[in-house]
Amino acid sequence: MTQWVFDLGNSRVKCAALHADGTLGHVQAIAYDEGFVASLDAMLPPTMAREASMAVVASVASPARTAAVIDWLTLRFGTISLPRTQPVLAGVRIAYDEPARLGVDRFLALLAARRRAARSWLVVGVGTALTVDLLDAQGLHRGGRIAPSPHLMREALHAAAGQLPVTGGHYVEFAADTPDALASGCEGAALGLVERSLLQAEDRLGERPALLLHGGGAAGLMPWLQGAVLAPSLVLEGLAVWARLDGDA
Repeated sequence: MTQWVFDLGNSRVKCAALHADGTLGHVQAIAYDEGFVASLDAMLPPTMAREASMAVVASVASPARTAAVIDWLTLRFGTISLPRTQPVLAGVRIAYDEPARLGVDRFLALLAARRRAARSWLVVGVGTALTVDLLDAQGLHRGGRIAPSPHLMREALHAAAGQLPVTGGHYVEFAADTPDALASGCEGAALGLVERSLLQAEDRLGERPALLLHGGGAAGLMPWLQGAVLAPSLVLEGLAVWARLDGDA
């Protein structure tokens, strides 16, 4: 069976084919615009048989965007799997009293981290939101945090004070102009949250967890976080874990 995984974010769709060994093929990212469904269609192999194909889909996009992609998927794939956060799966146990309230993207990122190595991880997603989740070496999710990402902070400041630019500037410790001050303040707030989370995680676990960054804004924080691992397709990796389990069910 041909399998593809789709990660529907707030600004774009990321997708890839799954190889037989569960690894990802070439990852493609398509921005939401008037022709994004046609772009998705052109990406698939023209000879793919619908009845022998499966799409595994996670979405944090708007209901309208999600519906548009699902409608298209039903035309191209014979089976569609929609992962949901589970209390226990693939060696990961969720800390929430109501696990279903943990976003599926965060859940899939934890599955992918555990798949990478059975060790402690601090998993940080940098998209519209900044999410932080702690996973110990036994696979127990110890909880997390949610905050605005640097990009969302910039947008919020611009919406409240139009003279503050929404983009531009560079991170410096003490800026001498407004664009740099904005970049330094918003990125610095994110860095401070990550660094405090690392310190608190080390205090709680008795060891410093490995830092795993993913999401569209992750690369921008990498230079300031020594030893961090960049995993741009971590949610897709989690979808690959789910697809293999779903196929074995």
